[in-house]
Amino acid sequence: MSARRPTAPRAAAALLLAALVACSDDSSSSGRAPRSMFDAPADDAGVVVDGPEVAADAPTVVFLGDSIGAGLHLAEHQAFPAVLQRRLADDAPFALVNASESGRTTSGGVTALEWVLRRDPDVVVIELGGNDGLRGIDLGDVEDNLRRMVAMSREAGARVLLLGVRLPPNYGDYGRRFDALYPRLAEELDVDFVPFFMDGVGGDPSMNLPDGLHPTAKGQERLADNLEDALRALLESLEAR
Repeated sequence: MSARRPTAPRAAAALLLAALVACSDDSSSSGRAPRSMFDAPADDAGVVVDGPEVAADAPTVVFLGDSIGAGLHLAEHQAFPAVLQRRLADDAPFALVNASESGRTTSGGVTALEWVLRRDPDVVVIELGGNDGLRGIDLGDVEDNLRRMVAMSREAGARVLLLGVRLPPNYGDYGRRFDALYPRLAEELDVDFVPFFMDGVGGDPSMNLPDGLHPTAKGQERLADNLEDALRALLESLEAR
């Protein structure tokens, strides 16, 4: 019997997974993410834009993410954490710590958070799970890691903003259970929550670089749109305490 050929959606998913693994750094000792063979830097990635001046008593916001939060193949100021810092500079200023790394899973997030919490953040934004889902990591492990990161952040005195992640529809029952994990945890743990932070970006070629995985500068701006209200409200609630 001849081997079955993968359907187009599954073949596309396999390509995305290959790109993901190519830029993974979970097992790298260098701490630097290699560039993906499926991607190229944006044309304006060499442009440098300084972040806004922030008062010494401004709250510190840590973004704990993967290649999306890191703005892979873009300049640092083009990643959505830096975009948000500039947008909120006047009415809700914050000191930015972008602790995102390409290829990071939720397990890697737990490890990284142990170090990041030494920065004494007021807010931790968790943007992780996409790599777990694309690799088919056991959902029990994903949930345990997300719970642990929320608990660790709270124990350190930080508020948490959890960003919901979803998988492509061809992931079947696993994808449906994965997608349902985030809103369930957000409600159970009573954390601030953005249901789908990649809304309007994921799956849109005009918002992503040629690899189909990583947002363009325009895509990163859209991600900032998706988070801006939630982060502003959270920061304003800190002032009210």
